[in-house]
Amino acid sequence: MGLAAGDILGQVLFNPDLIRIEVCMKSFLMSLMIALTCLSLFAATAEAKRFGGGGSFGKQRTMAPQQAPAAAPAPAPAPGGNRWLGPLAGLALGAGLGAMFAGGGMGAAMGGILMAVLAGVAVMFLISLFRQKRQAVQYAGTGAPYHQPQQAQQPLYGSGVTPATNNIPADFPVETFLRSAKTSFIRLQAANDRKDLNDIREYTTPEMFAEISMQLQERDNAPQKTDVIAIKADLLQVIDEGDLAVASVRFTCQLSENNGAPENVDEIWHVQKSLHDEKSVWLLAGIQQITLH
Repeated sequence: MGLAAGDILGQVLFNPDLIRIEVCMKSFLMSLMIALTCLSLFAATAEAKRFGGGGSFGKQRTMAPQQAPAAAPAPAPAPGGNRWLGPLAGLALGAGLGAMFAGGGMGAAMGGILMAVLAGVAVMFLISLFRQKRQAVQYAGTGAPYHQPQQAQQPLYGSGVTPATNNIPADFPVETFLRSAKTSFIRLQAANDRKDLNDIREYTTPEMFAEISMQLQERDNAPQKTDVIAIKADLLQVIDEGDLAVASVRFTCQLSENNGAPENVDEIWHVQKSLHDEKSVWLLAGIQQITLH
């Protein structure tokens, strides 16, 4: 007369096809959750960064290699292993164990782990590609092209001034200038942390301000805290570029971002001011990362 209700229920509950479908759905949903979590972690890391984001943009120069400053801050101990491998592996393992305890068995657990790892790798690749495209976009500078050799420099502060060996005028107030440069560096880090566009505008050219504003918009509401632990500034050159005086300052420092471990920073800031306006001030026109080979 037909199967009993209990037999029908048993066939439904223990149907191998239904069990496989359930396991696959659980693995897929778990992998999707992990991918979204990884994406949010990477997005926060890409958006919340120190002033300039650690990239090169704005005015750039090709200069002779400089020796590393003797008083540079000591390197901070590097954390062992890849900083992202730990969280990613933990999430993937959690997904596998979750599938195992849900009844999927060892084979389903391994499938869940593999799917989670592949999803994480895909997210990492997309974020890396996005960063490379952003760093490739640079504003063109003013004056002579930077890849061409510089012309003979003219005195910046009146006739008869003999430039120093490093293209720095002999009467240039180096110590005062560098002290002000370090103060500006620290102040701009703080302004970047609190997204103070008015303060940033006072220290940057219109092109640099536009780039920094875009970075802050992309950061959205991600918090940022930058602590300058140690800082050293070296004046590399001061040159005449048309109607502008351009000074290049190398900052070698240690920074801590969002209460993290100290990291070494080595970059050049190019600042400029008008030669014909006595009231003009130095404005940041470019940031250039140091690449040592």
